[in-house]
Amino acid sequence: MTHSSSLRLVVFDVDGTLIDSQAHIMAAMTHAFDALDLPCPPREAVLSVVGLSLPVLMPRLAPDLEPDGHTALVEAYKNSFADIRVKGAGTEMSPLFPGAEETVERLLTRDDLVVGLATGKSRRGLDHLLKAHGLTGRFVTEQVADHHPSKPHPSMLLTALAETGCEAADGVMVGDTSFDIEMGRAAGFRTIGVTWGYHPRGALEAAGADQVIEEYDALEAALERVWEV
Repeated sequence: MTHSSSLRLVVFDVDGTLIDSQAHIMAAMTHAFDALDLPCPPREAVLSVVGLSLPVLMPRLAPDLEPDGHTALVEAYKNSFADIRVKGAGTEMSPLFPGAEETVERLLTRDDLVVGLATGKSRRGLDHLLKAHGLTGRFVTEQVADHHPSKPHPSMLLTALAETGCEAADGVMVGDTSFDIEMGRAAGFRTIGVTWGYHPRGALEAAGADQVIEEYDALEAALERVWEV
């Protein structure tokens, strides 16, 4: 789909920004490490790397393992994550953050914006999550880990620009981690950090976020502020 370059593009991260998936992530990670008879890293360590693609994430969590061990952890995590989803617990363990649905809905109805996603999730994982929350087909561009280098590489956002016809100067990346902010800056986007996810305000500011907000109700005003600069 191609749009006029006068349109502005807002791209959301998913885990920690739209969806509070920490319970699902921690359960799957615990099962993955158990499968290899390894102790699961603490919650803080796991949440600190959410947003990275799994092949990049696992070596950070288990630096002493050989590459084959990292590959086994990735597969065990994927299988566990899918098992939890199949058992019907996915939506309860991955609810939308307060205010997310209403705010995104308002943005989706604006005729001066296009709205997209850029996530470290797989295509399969994102499809299931969007279906569970009634969001299938709502976003103009959806970038997933299957087709790109891990964040903070700008590939996801550069592809989103190509798919929408928007200019980087008219793009904003909204995310909860320094990886999102760094990716946005690398792609020439403005960036908005959100504090309800998995990285603290200080990390978002250190990464160079143009704005940092603490609730969804503040997002639309923050968008106007970053576009005024």
